[in-house]
Amino acid sequence: MTERKIEFRTADGVVDGYFFPAASGSGPGVIHLTDIRGNRPANREKSAWLAAQGYSVLQPNVFYRTGKEPVFDFPFVFGEERTMKRFRDITVPLDGPAQERDAQAYAAELRKQPEVAAGPLGVVGHCFTGPMALRVAAAVPDRIAAAASFHGGGLVTAADTSPHRVLPRVKAQLYFAHASNDALMPVEAIQTLEQALAAWDGKYESETYEGARHGWTMSDGAAYNAGAAERAHAKLLALFARTLR
Repeated sequence: MTERKIEFRTADGVVDGYFFPAASGSGPGVIHLTDIRGNRPANREKSAWLAAQGYSVLQPNVFYRTGKEPVFDFPFVFGEERTMKRFRDITVPLDGPAQERDAQAYAAELRKQPEVAAGPLGVVGHCFTGPMALRVAAAVPDRIAAAASFHGGGLVTAADTSPHRVLPRVKAQLYFAHASNDALMPVEAIQTLEQALAAWDGKYESETYEGARHGWTMSDGAAYNAGAAERAHAKLLALFARTLR
């Protein structure tokens, strides 16, 4: 069965997105949170790949509060005024509490799909949504057994609301894949995260991919690193195999 478009309600509005049934007919549920550029083909390819591995995948438009897809209906050029204005428009409404409200809706929607097997769920986030994956795990700790962040930016901030501060509420096994060259997650931030993980009573792996840049798993981006992406995706499958099956 191929992907299908879906819409469902949250406490804050109506989410549009895609659902990818497991190729095997039924499989563990996974929430795939896209990078800042939204539900474009490169992200749908990731969900289709997970479905081919036997997982049923929900890929929501996490920026639904601002409008339906496409998130960017013009060329994405980081630093350009038009791009940065759109970036602010779609991210400002998506604060920590909003992300946790959405997590409840995403998990509930997955459970409604007949192709989702009974049992725990997983979540994976990229770039902007790397921290969101952690918040999802904190918001529904009894349902999320695995959470992964690929080149997540802003996992650690100076604010009391920093994403890494939700760790005490998380029960999932965690995997963090960092880039060695990432201004959005510099070495000092990685060190702070790993100190918090070491103090946390849970299972995790946090590693830095040498030579990788922010966004290195996105096949349509300038930072794409095929070798590093293949390795990271193998880690993701291993995490899901340990926790969801």
